[in-house]
Amino acid sequence: MTQATIEKRTLGRTGVEVTRLGYGTMELRGERIWGGRPIRDEQADTILNDVLDSGINFLDTSADYGKSEELIGKFAGSRRAEYVLTTKTGCEVVPGEETDQTLHDFSRDHMLSNIENSLRLLRTDHLDFVQLHNPTVEQAETSKVIDTMREIVANGQAGAFGISSRSPDLRTFVEWDVFDVFQIPYSALERAHENLITRAHETGAGVIVRSAAPRSSVGGGLGKEDRWATWQQAGLEELLEPGESRARWMLRYLLSHPHIDTVIIGTINPDHLQENLADLAAGPLAADVYAEAKLRLDRAGRTPEDA
Repeated sequence: MTQATIEKRTLGRTGVEVTRLGYGTMELRGERIWGGRPIRDEQADTILNDVLDSGINFLDTSADYGKSEELIGKFAGSRRAEYVLTTKTGCEVVPGEETDQTLHDFSRDHMLSNIENSLRLLRTDHLDFVQLHNPTVEQAETSKVIDTMREIVANGQAGAFGISSRSPDLRTFVEWDVFDVFQIPYSALERAHENLITRAHETGAGVIVRSAAPRSSVGGGLGKEDRWATWQQAGLEELLEPGESRARWMLRYLLSHPHIDTVIIGTINPDHLQENLADLAAGPLAADVYAEAKLRLDRAGRTPEDA
């Protein structure tokens, strides 16, 4: 595979450069987590190395993404110098009879244990940054998670720390102005966090968006009928270029937001990876198309929250 030149952005004050398209590894989780599918070693080997060979330099995973950390370590650990790596902490996987439960524990001891286990599975001695995995504000305050995150950085296990979050807690976490990175769910059809993305950027943090494009299950739910009803109601089909797919347009919409540094999309299908890369190469929407899309979505009732 010929490695493409993919645009990079500096991820806020972390100083690390990430490609505008990152790889979300939830699809490597296996069948025991969140209704996943079986994943064979050869599938993981192929997709992880195709991702890196393509020029993508950012891998996002989590301690509760089933087999993903182990598979990254096994099949991409030897290429660690080639990519920016992050995982999430506060996670606890409890084995069940048919499916495993993914719980959260943000106590200091558990988070430190999480990091040690993640580093072992990922076959690395450091993360470029570590993220809290969707705590509530109450959980974060009660467990004094910021102190623990700073300890992880001081230990040299991570270069910076961030948080994966959404409303209603996201606004408060942005106001705290302590996180180096925010991971935020967002798409053209789910615009609630659009202005909060800008506010997060204004704090000096990097912004990662996870989004469920039609060729991805990351983020969840955008293929449901009510979401595509909004697409029809807003008349977005009229804004497609000749031959342009919805998936391409949706990614281009995300690339048009000036304060999104990278978009993570996950797949285990090499063909879908190539399609995602082709969509990325199309670049942001034209300014007038982007403005018209937001106007139409506003009229259809898909509006951002106030920042």
